Amino acid sequence: MAAIHRTTMTPTKLELLTGWLPKQSWYVGDAQAPELVKAGGFRLDDPKGAVGIEFMIVADTTAQEPVAYLVPMGYRGAALEDAPGEALIGTSEHGVLGTRWIYDGVHDPVVMAQLRALLRGESVPQHQSKSDTPDPTVTVHRTGSEAGPDVHINRVLQPTGTAQSSSAHLVARWTWPDGTAARGVLAAVALR
Repeated sequence: MAAIHRTTMTPTKLELLTGWLPKQSWYVGDAQAPELVKAGGFRLDDPKGAVGIEFMIVADTTAQEPVAYLVPMGYRGAALEDAPGEALIGTSEHGVLGTRWIYDGVHDPVVMAQLRALLRGESVPQHQSKSDTPDPTVTVHRTGSEAGPDVHINRVLQPTGTAQSSSAHLVARWTWPDGTAARGVLAAVALR
C-alpha cells in the first residue's frame, strides 16, 4: 500500500492545476485563472510502488455555479518517456521524495492500467489522504460486459442519482464548496 507523506509540495497540486486546467479542451470555464478547491478523490496503488496515483476532484468556483472536474494524476520520480507535451501537468518539489513529475493520468500507462484493474474488481480504491486505508465510498458497478480495454473518463462531473449504465463504471463522491455532497460517474468501460 502507498504511504501518504505529511509534507509540502511546491508548487502545490492546486497551483499546478490552476495553470494547466484552462488549457484543456474539456475545460468549460471562461476564467483564465480558475479558483480551484479540492472537492474529493481517491488513490490507487501501483503494484510496483514507483508511481503515485491520485484521482483528484476539484471544483472551480469562478462561475456562478461551481464546476467539478476529475483529474487523474500520476506522480513520478522522473519524466515519463514518450509522453505528449500536454500530458505534463507540471513538476513540484515534494518535501520527502524530491522532484515529482506530475502527469495527466490519461497519458500515464500505470494510472490507466490500475484504473482498468479497479473496474475489473482487481484493485481497491484507497483513501485520498490516509495511508493503508481503503475508501468504501468509491464503488464499481460491474455489468458482466467489462471485458473491453477502453475506458472513458468523465472530466466534467455531473451529480447523478443511481447511475444507469450498460458498462462497468466507477462512482465516487465529492463535496461542493457550499458543503453539499454529490456523487457521480467518474469513469466507465467504453462499449465496443
